[in-house]
Amino acid sequence: MKNTSLAKFLAVGVSAAAILATPMAASAQDAPGEGVTVNMAQATWDTGWFHAEIYKQLLEELGYSVDGPTTLDNPPFYQAVAQGDLDLWVNGWFPLHNTYEPVYSQGAEIVGSVADGGALEGYLIDRATAEELEITSLEDFKRDEVKEAFDRNGDGRADMVACPPGWGCEINIEHHMDAYELRDHITLVKAEYAASMADAIAAFGQGESILFYTWTPNWTVNELVPGEDVVWIEVPEVNLPEEMMDLADAATLDGVEGCVSDPCMLGFPANDIRPVANTAFLDENPAARVLLENASVAVEDIFEQNARMNEGDDDIEAQAAEWIENSRDQVDEWLEAARNAS
Repeated sequence: MKNTSLAKFLAVGVSAAAILATPMAASAQDAPGEGVTVNMAQATWDTGWFHAEIYKQLLEELGYSVDGPTTLDNPPFYQAVAQGDLDLWVNGWFPLHNTYEPVYSQGAEIVGSVADGGALEGYLIDRATAEELEITSLEDFKRDEVKEAFDRNGDGRADMVACPPGWGCEINIEHHMDAYELRDHITLVKAEYAASMADAIAAFGQGESILFYTWTPNWTVNELVPGEDVVWIEVPEVNLPEEMMDLADAATLDGVEGCVSDPCMLGFPANDIRPVANTAFLDENPAARVLLENASVAVEDIFEQNARMNEGDDDIEAQAAEWIENSRDQVDEWLEAARNAS
């Protein structure tokens, strides 16, 4: 058929709706992201890469080209997404990342939720030493016999695997060291987290006492099972950074498996894992906004993948594709809503 103006079609009784139903229009609706490149980031902790890959593949199903994800620490990501140098990531932890709000709020926003309320944080020690020395709290690390048991480098202080510089949890742990006056009693190990935890797990296997910070979902609690191998210990009292103090009530949780007490005063509020995206990008791409608003990944599924990854199955792209196909009915609903938004 020769190119003909819309007016001529209408003149012969062809409706605008019929024209919009042509294959070209249908294709545009099926792939609303066609011609748009999404600059995506992911966190430095590998336990967040699975859901990042899922969202990447979902964006690609909408026709977007995805550049990345580029692996970044928190501060450079939140600065870049606010400036528009990056479009999004799905590795926001809130309220833990509330400290970055003054930065990201200048041009970005939280949109949707990957997983609600299932992301826990806290301190754990091996169960055997907890029972032998009757350790229930960080306060116990002021006792000489406790420090000696966990002193792995001979500096007279207990060694604790903590968070590398730039991670959101580093801020809270550093705050706790001052709030509970633990600087003279605990040495924070801030080397690369996975390597530090691998070293701690090896030490545990040799019967040594270990102290570490971790979060869920994470492969660490699959390798060292709370209640069996290790226990969550409490903080002396809930004491959060000033910008998080309104969340103090959420830092004591009921039913924490493997905690020395119930309810358990973990000292960290339970977190939601949430996407953060550049506002201008969302305004220009309503299909992407609606996808982020609707999509989610169960914490249990993230935990299962993290365990597989720790066992050596590190093909995250294939794991994400498998998850998408196993969730196809729900995924198609998200994609349909996104396409309709365009």
